Amino acid sequence: MHDALFQPLTMGALEARNRVFMAPLTRGRATPPSVVPNDMMATYYRQRASAGLIISEATGISVEGLGWPSAPGVWSQEQVEGWKAVTQAVHEEGGLIVLQLWHMGRLVHPDFLGGEPPVSASATTAPGHAHTFSGRKDYEQARELSVEDIARVVADYRKAAQNAKDAGFDGVQLHGANGYLVDQFLRDSTNLRTDEYGGSPENRARFLREVLTALIDVWGADRVGLRLSPNGETQGCDDSDPAATFGAAAQVAEDLGIAFLELRQPGPEGTFGSTEVPKQDAVIREIYAGALVLNSDYGAEQAEADIAEGRCEAVSFGRPFISNPDLPDRIRQGAGLAPNVNVPQSWYTPGPDGYIDYPALDETVSA
Repeated sequence: MHDALFQPLTMGALEARNRVFMAPLTRGRATPPSVVPNDMMATYYRQRASAGLIISEATGISVEGLGWPSAPGVWSQEQVEGWKAVTQAVHEEGGLIVLQLWHMGRLVHPDFLGGEPPVSASATTAPGHAHTFSGRKDYEQARELSVEDIARVVADYRKAAQNAKDAGFDGVQLHGANGYLVDQFLRDSTNLRTDEYGGSPENRARFLREVLTALIDVWGADRVGLRLSPNGETQGCDDSDPAATFGAAAQVAEDLGIAFLELRQPGPEGTFGSTEVPKQDAVIREIYAGALVLNSDYGAEQAEADIAEGRCEAVSFGRPFISNPDLPDRIRQGAGLAPNVNVPQSWYTPGPDGYIDYPALDETVSA
């Protein structure tokens, strides 16, 4: 049953033992104020190490780039040491884990920056509210990054990639989705620039190319991935011609020969968008020849079908992994999935409740 999901997959230098991947999931459990990964996080990832590949929660590359309470960072040596316990735990279980590198751009509230404005491709303001340590607050206008600033941010990505390597990860994934900084450069509603980083889709993809090149300098292309969200508006970030924009982004991934490309394709109840717009995965599939990973609102049957039909090479599951730490085993055995309890309250609250207290299937049967 579900034979396609349980075939091994080679993606560059990454050897996944199955095609049930764990999608990046922000959980807000790092230890403040230095947002250092801790032993509880090591337990969480250890429990889920049977995934073919774990893509870690989004992780800030710098103070400037992180604006989510208690989300982890990877810019300091203390954070690197914390991540070492996580990667060791996953590897002890035979698992594979890459670190997702995150700069939130205009979605960082000034509260995280000592009152300074956030940065973005252009001086725009995100709609809605930011989550801060003191509650929800309106987003504020970002400062446009200068060309010199862009070089500095690329260097921050490079340092974070090296820190991820030092922490024992198997590779990195660039977060280019969901309206964060890379996405803010890609899309024409948030990139209003008239220099070499603005205008045509190829120019708007220049920042993506420079960041991926920096990551490849550290890791090699065969251990670098990318996440995009090419289908519709996301956190106020949209595009007038997504096929051209994300075709240009896919061409960068193809030119650089990265190991895998993950696409977020939300369903009608998705957090960052809906299916009311045409899917772009077919356009991207024609351009990018590497391993394609699809994500969001998947069940096992649809995942099996899409892999068997050649639409993608793997599927990354998000919320099912919250309450089903042994999700691949449950799918393989045809067992029912445990429900998420106290959702969404338990997604981001401190402590182990709703985080590491979900039992595996064998523990449930024994009980």
